[in-house]
Amino acid sequence: MGHTTKSSWVPSVPLRVDAEGVEPAALLLGADGRVRGDADMVFEGQPVHPSGAVRYEAVALVVELSEVEAAVERIVVAGSAGAGVLSVVAPDGEAVASCTVTGAPDAAAVVFAEFFRESGGWKFARVGQGYASGLAGLVTAYGVEVAEEEPAVAGPVPLTGVAKVPGQAPPMDGAPAAGEPVGTPAGEQVTVTSPAAGGPVTPSAPAGPFPPADRPYELVEGWEFGPVFEPFVAEGFGNDVIALDDRVGDGPVLVEVAQEGRGYLGLFTLDRRNKDESDYLLNDLLPEFRGSTFAQVPKGRPLRMRLDAENRWILRVKPLAAARRLEGTVHGYGPELLLYLGNGADLRVEFQGSPEDGRGYAGIQSYGVGGRTGGRLPDMDLLLNEIGPLRQTVPVPRGPQLLHLRAECAWTFTVQELD
Repeated sequence: MGHTTKSSWVPSVPLRVDAEGVEPAALLLGADGRVRGDADMVFEGQPVHPSGAVRYEAVALVVELSEVEAAVERIVVAGSAGAGVLSVVAPDGEAVASCTVTGAPDAAAVVFAEFFRESGGWKFARVGQGYASGLAGLVTAYGVEVAEEEPAVAGPVPLTGVAKVPGQAPPMDGAPAAGEPVGTPAGEQVTVTSPAAGGPVTPSAPAGPFPPADRPYELVEGWEFGPVFEPFVAEGFGNDVIALDDRVGDGPVLVEVAQEGRGYLGLFTLDRRNKDESDYLLNDLLPEFRGSTFAQVPKGRPLRMRLDAENRWILRVKPLAAARRLEGTVHGYGPELLLYLGNGADLRVEFQGSPEDGRGYAGIQSYGVGGRTGGRLPDMDLLLNEIGPLRQTVPVPRGPQLLHLRAECAWTFTVQELD
């Protein structure tokens, strides 16, 4: 729920996004699903992105996909939760995509649709996420800083419906389209729904398309520990065995996994006898799973892993330096490997609890790698080992530190470095 479903290729030409009955806004997002700064929001009060690739013109958005910076992976189209038609129109006047939006009283703002990169081009898809806290809450969820007097961000409100994309046939016999949640009606409507007024809003997985295989990444400057190599990518459906090739030298590496839909996901390293080693890399039931961890590539033989999965998945192996850097305030969902390069710090942690029962495990393991460039990871320090939801502050030693987060929920970290 609340995730991109049907998608369609769109031409990389200047596209006009008309939102009948809605004041539209655009958010330009990086690989982490967040803006890089407030300038990455385009709306009536800030009508031109610094790159010139997205503009607000006469109650519409103009998106020049060929001019979008390489660091931007998604462009989210959002606005007040009114009713109307969202149309994407090419320069010749042809509508290349559209969806009809029906509002709900408890959802004051909504993410309608998005453009996202795939295989060197761009696709368009409806997203369908409403926010009871209005536009302030919506943009905060994507990393835009708002004044303190603005309402705090509330969780996303599920949407139902399907975007109409030219050239796509409806499902046969009422069956859901590929990737469409069971029970979502097919058609041309995107209907905003919300929980009862005043009721709790359950945190959910971040919105966004299933990540493409060639998703770009950057190495964190100043991180020196671990082998550097070209990324290894595998894709599939259901259980599989993944064996790395000889491009990866021995040492710890970053392993990223994503799985569509709901279902168990487990990842285990295999020993010389092709049996599971004692510890698991991932062991999760989070819906729309997106997570990362590390694995140790053994000397003299390739790393082999056994994947237990129930749906479509993608797995990437990258250098540790490709993990996300922990600085300022960082939001996430599920397990993740983070790099810390600052001074000793107080780390404010907030775990929201799992969507199912409001609880869930929250653990942080720290590995100090100062002065190291290779070999095995040093001994682990346990910074946190709790059951959420919780809000706590824990001390983090001086970097470089590799922080291994195991989480069964959405979370927020805020770093306060010591003098």
